[in-house]
Amino acid sequence: MRRTLIIAAIVLLLAVAGVAAYFFFMRSANVTVAPGGDTGLPVAGQGTPPSQEVTIIPPSSGTATSVSSRLVKVSEGPIVPGEIVINKGGSASSSSEVIAQYIERQSGNIFSYSTATKRSTRISNKTLPGIQSALWLPNGSFAFVRYLSGADFSTINTYALPSTGTNGFFLSQNLSGISLSSTNVLTLSSGVNGSVASLSRTDGSHTAEIFRTPLSSLIISFAGKNQYLAYTKPSSSLQGDAFLVDTTGHFSRIAGPLYGLTALTSPSGKWALISYTLGNTMQMRLVHTVTGESIPLPIATIAEKCVWTNDDSSLYCGVPVNPPSSRYPDDWYQGIVHFSDRIWRIDVTSRYAQLVLDFTAETKDVLDASSLALDPSGTTLVFLNKNDSSLWSYSF
Repeated sequence: MRRTLIIAAIVLLLAVAGVAAYFFFMRSANVTVAPGGDTGLPVAGQGTPPSQEVTIIPPSSGTATSVSSRLVKVSEGPIVPGEIVINKGGSASSSSEVIAQYIERQSGNIFSYSTATKRSTRISNKTLPGIQSALWLPNGSFAFVRYLSGADFSTINTYALPSTGTNGFFLSQNLSGISLSSTNVLTLSSGVNGSVASLSRTDGSHTAEIFRTPLSSLIISFAGKNQYLAYTKPSSSLQGDAFLVDTTGHFSRIAGPLYGLTALTSPSGKWALISYTLGNTMQMRLVHTVTGESIPLPIATIAEKCVWTNDDSSLYCGVPVNPPSSRYPDDWYQGIVHFSDRIWRIDVTSRYAQLVLDFTAETKDVLDASSLALDPSGTTLVFLNKNDSSLWSYSF
């Protein structure tokens, strides 16, 4: 009898310890969990943000660091890759004040930086830690943020986060790609049988399929009116292709096959910047998407390190100084290789490259430029320094 009581007591103690451990680790875990348990994320228009949130409230405002009359370090701490730059008076305004909105990585709070006051102000205190990337609507009203959830972090979530931090909504789970225009959201779902691209309104409604392809590893974006850019996910060990896709789902190759191919179309879709590798060395060219004309460029970088001006006339790119021979873009994606960049402007019409910013001459920091964003009037360039995820602003 005594032995039985001892065994029962031990079992009870183990059960209590197990329950206590469960609640301790679940409470302490910094994991974003979707609402609804096993039912997954809700459909667009019916969702709420993740229920387990960390309350991290940073200062409501702060003064940026002016490195020179034109160069400003906006944030000391890391931000989420992806930001939006807006002219205060509207998209066509030449107002001297430009607003850059960005998301702090630690908390998920949204901040607004003013070029006039050189101050950042928190405009949302909705805490969503764990955000990996953000895409903004052109007017800055919503950021479509991407993050992982689930016990093994295998679920990709896409949440439309308002700049106010309230009344957002979820898109479908496990989207492999997303792109935004002022009126529509382009999404891609991929699997072993290929990919399906869909178009919806910016509120997530009226979703319609626009094309299917047996290619299961694609990156998509808008390429002007009524056409889309699709290119195979880049790898230094595989040849890739870039295509324009029309509204009927017809694919027209504009570049490739090339190793490490990445592409970036101009706002109208008339031009495509193509980067690729040749013998572990980066190469870059412009392709006219209508005539097929291909123009080699005297400077080279990864296309994702560039941004087009609103009128298609120019590009601004972070171009590395003396980049090592490596597996591009793979090693850059994985953080194996870091660059020391200068900012160059490529004039498409006159076909010349002009040095705009020698970063190391302005500051002691080393720049690896990514997530470049330009305001519609072309007065302010904002970019992320991939080396420490800090945000910078440069005025022309």
